[in-house]
Formats: sequence, C-alpha cells, structure tokens
Amino acid sequence: MEQRNKWRAAGISAMERLDLPGAIAGVTTVELTGNREFYMERHRGVLSYSTELVEINGGDLVYRVCGAQLQLLAMTEEELRIGGRIDKVELVG
Repeated sequence: MEQRNKWRAAGISAMERLDLPGAIAGVTTVELTGNREFYMERHRGVLSYSTELVEINGGDLVYRVCGAQLQLLAMTEEELRIGGRIDKVELVG
C-alpha cells in the first residue's frame, strides 16, 4: 500500500511501472468489450452505417464492425461507441 502511494505521489502510472506501451500520438485506439461494445478514439468519420455493418475511417485503415442490432451509442469529433452484437471487426488497408 505504501509503495503504491509513493508511485502515485511521484506521478508514475501503472503503465510506466509495468513498462507497457502508452498511446502513440495520432494513432487510432480501439477497445472491444466482449462482443457487445466497440469503442474507438481518433476516428476520422463514419463511412457507412446500418444495423449489421458500420464502416469507420481510421486514417490508414477502414474499420468494419459487423454484427446485428448495431447502433451508434455515442459519437464526438474524436471518439465513437457502437453497441449491439458484434460478430467481427475487420481492418481494411
């Protein structure tokens, strides 16, 4: 417990302690929670949208989220969240 407080006071994150790579500037970040939710940071817009397929511009790649009952739960200029039953995510170069 005391060691954790020392790290926190020094501003050292868990990723730094474990020597894990952090977010790379300008690179799209994707997170999949089970088969129910898809989250993306630094997208460049939705290219197509239906309840079975959502295509997202990720810069160098197009991300295809395929499934059923897909819906756009939230979207800002930088982030988006898709819910539904996600069967697969494809990366198209």
